[in-house]
Amino acid sequence: MHMADALISPAVGGVMWAATAGLIAYSAKKVKDESDDRKVPLMGVLGAFIFAAQMINFSIPATGSSGHLGGGMILSILLGPYAAFLVMASVLIVQALFFADGGLLALGCNIFNMGFFPCFLVYPLIYRKIVGKELTQAKLMLGSLLAAVISLQLGAFSVVLETVASGISELPFRTFVLLMQPIHLAIGIVEGIVTAAVVAFVWKARPEILDSAARGVAMGKVDIKKVLLGLLVVAALTAGALSWFASSNPDGLEWAMLKTSGKEELESHETVHASLAGAQEKTAFLPDYGFKKEESRLGTSVSGFVGGALVLFLAVLFGWIFRRRKK
Repeated sequence: MHMADALISPAVGGVMWAATAGLIAYSAKKVKDESDDRKVPLMGVLGAFIFAAQMINFSIPATGSSGHLGGGMILSILLGPYAAFLVMASVLIVQALFFADGGLLALGCNIFNMGFFPCFLVYPLIYRKIVGKELTQAKLMLGSLLAAVISLQLGAFSVVLETVASGISELPFRTFVLLMQPIHLAIGIVEGIVTAAVVAFVWKARPEILDSAARGVAMGKVDIKKVLLGLLVVAALTAGALSWFASSNPDGLEWAMLKTSGKEELESHETVHASLAGAQEKTAFLPDYGFKKEESRLGTSVSGFVGGALVLFLAVLFGWIFRRRKK
């Protein structure tokens, strides 16, 4: 669901950049106030895990489309909304700058669509209402599944609204939305199952992580090494090997664009778009998660490891800076 710049006008892109920057600043302040040292490594490891997971596109049967994990609900359930939003921003910034995944003008839209809805809207209004104060495995599974599905539906609808509001692409609202919502419902169900599985693993290993995230308090002296190690191993396997088997079908957004306009990618003649595309070509040293002008499994694995390491570093850096400022 990474939007390209060709879908977004400079005005809409600028507004969404401003909104996202405001949310990042607000989240940074809240994370600083929490002052939870043990959350810092968890932010980094979860960021690397989500980066690796987003590399795997899974096919949607009988559609010719594919989808990938968003990860917003996993982050918000395990970290709380504020740290989760910062980690999601880290993932998408690294993807846009170094892997040319999503446009630079559309980066504000992408962070908002994939971060705001799961972290600030769905997590408190839906997930918490279902799970309540008494955690059980059944409640966790149901809450995780429904929350992931609903957050992806809201994110997909936001993509449609931003595209139509931009008015620079030939994607009529009615047709576009009737394609976007059902395909992302199917993707959301898969994401919900994965979210529930990850949350169940953490709940069994260290339920204190979920409890502290839900109440917005520090974890204290809880030993989270087992959780960190498990997530790191899965992230490494996903980035290094499972990413080889990602579906080559267009993702849900590209598929909806293809069915609506006949093109997976739209061309733009905006000067701003051309300038930002040129800048992105210079920063993206592993475009499309591989070596330039060469497709290979080695390039995919290197991209997964490098990207995961960059996200881990950036997320930990965020947490460390805010911890130092608090002190």
